[in-house]
Amino acid sequence: MLLFMFVKVPSPVPETSFQTAYGIAAFFGCLFGPIASCLIAFIGHALSDAIQYGSPWWSWVIASGVAGFIFGFAFKRTKVEEGSFGVKDIIVFNVIQVIGNLLAWLVIAPVLDILIYAEAPATVFAQGIAAAIMNIISVAVIGTLLLVAYSATRTKSGSLKRKM
Repeated sequence: MLLFMFVKVPSPVPETSFQTAYGIAAFFGCLFGPIASCLIAFIGHALSDAIQYGSPWWSWVIASGVAGFIFGFAFKRTKVEEGSFGVKDIIVFNVIQVIGNLLAWLVIAPVLDILIYAEAPATVFAQGIAAAIMNIISVAVIGTLLLVAYSATRTKSGSLKRKM
């Protein structure tokens, strides 16, 4: 919630900003799975909107939850818990996050904006494109760096040997 509120950079597109929160949600998704990541993104975004604006903007809150859910599919597809987060894992993680961000911000958020709030399609799709690009970059940089650092703290499988 605090990341959604305070650790963001405004963009030239109205009502969009570079959000560091998605890098954190993807990091936790890779560690704990889709449900945890979905809840982190959904609840964080909903609380942030409620505190800042008086009520959540549900179309984007739902899109955040969907993006978080998809980020969590990296959970079983990477070896971060085994102390390894190499090039293959980085590629898998980033392919998954790109799919999640594209679906959330190019499809779900704009369509729900139109259906729920009767927003102008040109506006919401422009916002969706900007959000998708910024969130992909946020996750690619912040999420990847956090996962590389975290994997370095894990004991690698087979690295411990018993002395006799």
